[in-house]
Parts: sequence; C-alpha cells; structure tokens
Amino acid sequence: MANDAAGGRSDRSQSPAGIARAGGLHDLGVGVLLAGAFLPIADFFIVNVALPTIATSLNASPAALELVVSAYGVAYAAMLVLGGRLGDRLGRHRLFLAGLAGFVLTSLACGLAPSIGVLIAARVAQGASAALLVPQVLAICHATLSGERKTRALALYGATSGLAAVIGQLAGGLLVDANLWGSSWRPIFLINIPLGLVVLLVSRHVVPASRSAHPVSIDGLGTMLFAAALTLLLVPLTEGHALGWPLWCYGLLAAALLLAAITIAVERRLEARGVMPLLPPSLLRLPSMARGLPMIGLFSLGFGAFMLVFALTLQHGLRASPMTSGLAILPMALLFLIGSIVSPSIISRFGRGALAAGGVVQAIGLALLVLMVTTRWTSLTPWELSLPLVLVGAGQSMLFAGLFRAVLADVPAHLAGVGSGVLITLQQAGLALGVASLGTIYLAIEPASVPRAFATAVGIQFAIVVGLVIATRWLPAMTGRAGIVAAEA
Repeated sequence: MANDAAGGRSDRSQSPAGIARAGGLHDLGVGVLLAGAFLPIADFFIVNVALPTIATSLNASPAALELVVSAYGVAYAAMLVLGGRLGDRLGRHRLFLAGLAGFVLTSLACGLAPSIGVLIAARVAQGASAALLVPQVLAICHATLSGERKTRALALYGATSGLAAVIGQLAGGLLVDANLWGSSWRPIFLINIPLGLVVLLVSRHVVPASRSAHPVSIDGLGTMLFAAALTLLLVPLTEGHALGWPLWCYGLLAAALLLAAITIAVERRLEARGVMPLLPPSLLRLPSMARGLPMIGLFSLGFGAFMLVFALTLQHGLRASPMTSGLAILPMALLFLIGSIVSPSIISRFGRGALAAGGVVQAIGLALLVLMVTTRWTSLTPWELSLPLVLVGAGQSMLFAGLFRAVLADVPAHLAGVGSGVLITLQQAGLALGVASLGTIYLAIEPASVPRAFATAVGIQFAIVVGLVIATRWLPAMTGRAGIVAAEA
C-alpha cells in the first residue's frame, strides 16, 4: 500500500509531519490517534466514582445520576455509525479534529455545569462529539497502515479501549479526592481540556488527510429512529423506580418496542432499494453476527453495570474515599491490560475454548466478590477484593477480545468497516443500558442493604457470564487462519 510505504519505512530521516504530508502515518501519529480515542472512552467511566460527590454538590437524585452516565453512552452509541460515515465522506482527519474540538468544548460545559439538568444535557452533547471522533481512529489506521504495523496498531487500540475504562475510573477517584482549588468533582471533565488541546494541536501535523473513494450513504432516518428507540428505553429504566413506575413509563417501554420494529422495517426497505442502512439486515443475519452480537450486548451490559456498582458499593457501603475507590480497581486494570496483549495469540491457538476459559475465570472472580461482600461485610476492606478483581480482569479480557473477533468472522472484507461500526454501536448501547438496568436494581435495594444490592446486581452479571460461556459453543471457529480477517478488520 502506497500510504503505508510512506508511513512504515525504516528511514528515520523523514519527520512524522513529512510522512503525514506524504499520506502516511508515523508511529507518533498512531499514538496521537490512540490518545484521541482514549479520552472519550475513559469519560464514560470517569464519573462513576464522582457520582456521590455530584449528588451532594448538585442535589441530584439517584435516577439523575444514572443519566449522567447512560445519556452519554446512548448519544455515543446512536451517533457512532453516522460519525464513521461522515468521516468517509467529508474527510477522516477533518472529522477527528471537529469531534475532538467538540469534545473539549462540551467537557468545559460539563465541568462548569450549574445544575444536574445542565450536566446531563452537556453529557449528551459530549457523547455526540465522541461519536464523531472515535470512528476516525480505526478508519485512518485502516487507510494508512498494512501488515504488521496495522495489526499492532489495532491491537493497541483494543488494549487502549479496555484500559481506558479502568483508568478512567481510577483517574476520577484521584481527581475528586484531590479537590483541586476546592473544585470538587469538576476536574474530572476539565482535565479533558488541556489533554484534548495537546492532541488537537499535534494531530494537525502528524495525522494524514484521508477519505473513502466510495463512501457509504448516510442513513439519517435510521440514525434518528435508532436514537429515539434507545432513548425511549433508557428513560423509564432510569426513572421508573424512583417515580414508582407510573403508567407513562410502561407507555415509553411499549413505544420503544414499536419504534424498534419500525426501525427494522425501514432498514429492510432501504437495503432492498440498494441503500446501505445504519444496521444492514443482511449483515445482521450472518451466523457470526446473529450469534455474537447478542453476546457482545450482554457482556457490555454486565461490564458497564459492574463498574458503576463497584464504585458505589465501596463509597456508599465501605465509606471509601473516591481515591481509594479508584485505586481498588487497579488489579483488574493491570490484568485486563496483560490479557489484552496476550489474548490474540491464545485465541488463535485454542479458539472458542479460550473464550469459555476466560468466561469461567471471570465468573469465579465475580462469585468470590459476592461471597466476600455478603459474608465479611462488617470487617471487609477494599484491598481484600484484589484477588477476585484479578480474576475478573484476566477472564473478561479474554472473553472481550474473543467476542469481538468472533462477531466479525463471517463479515466480507468490503463490509468490515460497516460490521465494526454495528458491533461498537451495540457495545456502547449495552454499556449505557447496563447502567440504566442493573444500576437501577442496585440503587433500589441499596438503602435496605448494600451487600444485598451488590450481590443482586453482580449475581445477575455472574448469570450473564455463565450464559456466555455456554453460548461460546455456537460461535465460529477461530483457530489457525479462521477469523484472522475479522481480527484485523
């Protein structure tokens, strides 16, 4: 590939900026792109340990706090595919810069929010900005790299995504506990401004311009319908318990199902007319997608809820500080990072067995957490949870990497970008709905008993993981060369 020749040559005399002007991507450019992707991913989780402080500062209800997390995720998920297609059409680097600039500005709005309503609205805008930014990272790597450099860049992206989730929670705890200049929780958003500006300025010089020669059509109607269905599902899940489940909550849930059916019908009609819809029905019918996407959704639902529930359990139940709550998750982060690095070779050798083994290890870790919280609650310290968290991190890294690879196994090479967009959209939607559903269950039980609330929410995640282990037998084989295209897609 010509672009890769410019970006992959061993001649060190050429500067990163010179390589970018020639259409290639230097390693510094890859690092800058990954830094740009890190910020929005971390931002989904950075608020978890700050929620009790936000509640006190802005007099927010538990349901409103859930929206601070899940509204960001819904906006991100709903706009993600649209962001990728706009980048193909208008220029990927241009959309990367626009999305990053929007993310910086909306982070400022979050950090200065005077009320919980303003904060939720700013989080929606922040999620939409993230959806413009993140798809360009993979797209630019696909367009400018090949061979070993491309494989390495994509592996680093996977590790960055997983690590950003845990580091976001860790950084949130440190920043809230530091209470810089009496600013309480606000630095968790304001920190994005200097970091984002550095990435913005450097990327202008080291990231090449690129766009698709044959951009896929933009499905505006499908995007609006999908976003509306997610919103109608999210609102009653977060607000229903606090309001005593009034009739309008059930009405919104019914409307969400109706709108989902309308979305499917519209997408089928668009594809029949030769237009590439947001969620192509023919793609969703492929065996790997039909079997793997529900598994990705369930895995993400459990993961998103766990990060919230763990932070609230430590702070509300064990009276841990935000910093302690953030540091307590570090064992899981370290094992997730190590697992993300070694999992591709293990999966290539052992295939579905590696995924099942990872799920078993994660389930054991979750079971130990529930056992320790319910039997040793009065004398438990956050640091005693390190061993179960190590098992959770190691197991879920293998399951996470394997499911991504399995879902794309049947996707044709020319539709790899579309398939990846659908997959990541469902992942983000699952994270948001996990907070709204299992998070709501936890908050409903917590006033009566924190250990029971934790056991219920994490117990449901345990059941999900056990179900995923059983379901791995129906995934496509991934040993040897099988699934390699998917792994690089």
